[in-house]
Amino acid sequence: MSIAIYPGSFDPVTLGHLNIIKRAAACFDKLIVCVMINSKKQGMFTPEERVELLRRATERFQNVEVDFSNELLSAYAKRRRAHVVVKGLRAVSDFEQEVQMAVINRKLNPRLETMFLASSEKYTYLSSTIVKEMARYGANLADFVPREIVDDVNRRMKELERKEV
Repeated sequence: MSIAIYPGSFDPVTLGHLNIIKRAAACFDKLIVCVMINSKKQGMFTPEERVELLRRATERFQNVEVDFSNELLSAYAKRRRAHVVVKGLRAVSDFEQEVQMAVINRKLNPRLETMFLASSEKYTYLSSTIVKEMARYGANLADFVPREIVDDVNRRMKELERKEV
């Protein structure tokens, strides 16, 4: 069985993420979408909430599992018996950092390969950071996040704004 992992912070999951999930799921018997912690980012949702949002957004994909890990990706992949990491690339700036991580992961786990999927052109500009900024100003998020979670993102942004006041 071919198992791949698509790791990320997914805070929140965007339609760009969902596009990568759909395409990667078609390439493997099983795709594990793994919420991981990025210490450089401030979370809008807790890891548990992100897992739940991802599960709702991906429930139509039979071979997709959503999980959470706070361990190194290379160790998580070994434990889950996955040999491929899927990474989406939006721009050249993503490539440099992702190649560096791929080399490190392969050094830590020599059986782990990284597969890069280029973003669909309509999502090359899209990131969770941009979604959060649009939500802060009340923009319509329907073209940016899965419809299953639009209300969750808007509700959380309102909660965060109330805390700031």
